[in-house]
Amino acid sequence: METISKQTYRRFLLGVQGLYPGRRYENVTGVETALRQIEALQLDPLTMVARSQDIAMYGRVISYKPEMLYQMAYEKRQAFDYGNWLAMYPMREFPYWRLPMKNFQARGMRYESFKHPPKDLIKFILKALEENGPMGNRDFEGTAFKEWSYRGRKDTSVGLYYLWLTGEVMISHRKGFDRFYDLRERVVPKKYDYVADVKESETHFAKKSIAMPNAMKEKRFHYVWKYSIERPTATAKEAHKKLNELLDDKTVSRFQMEGSKDVWLTLSENIKYLEDLEAGRIPKTWKALDTTTDEEVTLLAPLEMVSARGRAKLVFDFEYVWEVYKPEHQRKWGYYVLPILYKDDLVARLDPKFDRTTNTLHILGFWLEDDAPTDSKFADALAKGLTRFAKMIDAKKIDLSGIKLAKLRSHLKSKIKL
Repeated sequence: METISKQTYRRFLLGVQGLYPGRRYENVTGVETALRQIEALQLDPLTMVARSQDIAMYGRVISYKPEMLYQMAYEKRQAFDYGNWLAMYPMREFPYWRLPMKNFQARGMRYESFKHPPKDLIKFILKALEENGPMGNRDFEGTAFKEWSYRGRKDTSVGLYYLWLTGEVMISHRKGFDRFYDLRERVVPKKYDYVADVKESETHFAKKSIAMPNAMKEKRFHYVWKYSIERPTATAKEAHKKLNELLDDKTVSRFQMEGSKDVWLTLSENIKYLEDLEAGRIPKTWKALDTTTDEEVTLLAPLEMVSARGRAKLVFDFEYVWEVYKPEHQRKWGYYVLPILYKDDLVARLDPKFDRTTNTLHILGFWLEDDAPTDSKFADALAKGLTRFAKMIDAKKIDLSGIKLAKLRSHLKSKIKL
C-alpha cells in the first residue's frame, strides 16, 4: 500500500482539482472539461464580488468570464443543476442520476407540508410547462401555505421542486439566479435522456463518492455512498460489497498518509500522480497553459472543494470558515473572505467587495499567515492574481486601502495595471 507525505497529499488535491501548478483549461470547452475534472461545482446565489462558482472557475480557466459557465450549461447543455446540495454536474452523467431521482421519489420529501405533492397539483404544473414552455416560480399563482416552508411559499413552488428532484422537470435556464423549469425531455439532450442500469448507477456513484473529494477515508465510504444514491437504508454490508468490487477490479486503490492511522481510498488512475509527486515530479498532464501558482496567486472560492467545510485546516493547517451567514459581531475576518493560494499552500486571506456603480474592487481587509512569504516575488504574484481577478469581474480599478502593510500596498499599486 502506497504511503505518501502530507505535502504530496496537498499537491495531489490541488492538482487533481485543476488548481496546481496553474490553469490548464481555456474557453467554454475548457469550462466543461474543468467541471468534469472536479466532478461537481457547488452553486451559490451571493454576489458580494462574484458568485462562488465563478470564482472557482476563474481559478481553473484562463480568461474566464461568468457568462462562459452559463453558455456551457444552459446554451450548450453540457451540464445540469441538481440536488438539495445545489451543484452543477456534467450532462453526460445524467442517465446515472435517474437512480437517486427514482429513490427520492420513492422516499418523498422530509420537511415539507406534504411527502408527495397531490396528483392534481403535479398534473397542473406539468400541463402548464407543456403548454407554456420554461416557467419560473413567479409564473405560477399557486396556493399560499399557511405555515412556512423552506422550499417555497406556495404549493406550486414546492411541487416544482419535487418534480425537479424526481427528474420530471429540469432547470432550463436562469435569469440572475432565478430558476426557470421545463420538461426534462426539452432540456436534456436526447442521447442522455435514458435510465442507466441500477447496478451500473450504483457503481458510478460509488466511484464518484471517492472522486469528488479525490481521496476519502475508507471508514466514510458507506455513509457517503448510501446518501449519494438517495438510499439511506443501504447497509454497511452492501457498501462493503460494492467497495470490494471496485478494489478487486482495481478501479479503486488504498493508500496511507504520514501522520494518519486511517486507510484512504482514491481512484486507481490517481496513483500515478501520487507516485510522481512523492518523487518530486509534477505530472506532465498538469502542465499550466499560463502562469503557475509560483508566479501568480489564486483567490479560492468560498465553497471551493479543497478548502471549504473544514478541509483547509485538514490539508493546509489554515483556519477557514465562510462567515457570510454569521452575525457581524461573530465574524473574525469579514463577510466574504477568500483564501489565497500561493505555490502549494494557503498563505493569506482577503475580504473583497465589488462596487458596481464605480466598477471598483475594494479590498476591505488582508491578512497574512504567520509563516507567509513577504518578499517581492510574493508581492508580484499577488499583483498578478488581483489583476486577473479584477478583469474577471470587469473591475476598472482596485482600492487597496484595506491592505495595511504599507510596503506591500505600495508595491501592488506600482504593479497592477487594469
